[in-house]
Amino acid sequence: MPSDTASLFAQHRGSLIAYAARIVGSRVQAEDVVQEAWLKLRLAEEQRTVLEPVAYLYRLVRNLAIDTRRKLSREVGRGQAEDSALGIADETPSAERAAAAKDELRLVLEALAALPERTQIAVRMNRIEGRTLQEVANHLDLSVTRTFTIVAEGVAHCDRWRARAVAAAAGAK
Repeated sequence: MPSDTASLFAQHRGSLIAYAARIVGSRVQAEDVVQEAWLKLRLAEEQRTVLEPVAYLYRLVRNLAIDTRRKLSREVGRGQAEDSALGIADETPSAERAAAAKDELRLVLEALAALPERTQIAVRMNRIEGRTLQEVANHLDLSVTRTFTIVAEGVAHCDRWRARAVAAAAGAK
């Protein structure tokens, strides 16, 4: 191995690492890329096939860095898929949150029970079942405007009911 190639590599090593780091996104990975490029350059020099060693070295670093980035992206993608699969279990509400949600649902159902039947149906269909106002209006044989008003009044009633219950619970403590 000619010593001028070693000095050439030493001279350009810092800029090669910076170049690779921009592509790979990690200085540690970039150092590995540059080291691999150095080994490939040495093999090519032994075979005396390199006419422009600096250009060849930069091309090697670029190609190896792109390959490394792709490999890391695939690994990260797999890791994210695994993390998201694991994250599903983490999204399970705590016992305290589940109890609070049950209390909230109980309050809403109590509030709905105090409403006229048509308003109960409209609120349940729209807010609980996720039906459109048009679907609710068709079911109740009302206009969409009237259905909107009924749903809005029902939701406002449930909000007031809930606020009174929360205030009463806070006063009882």
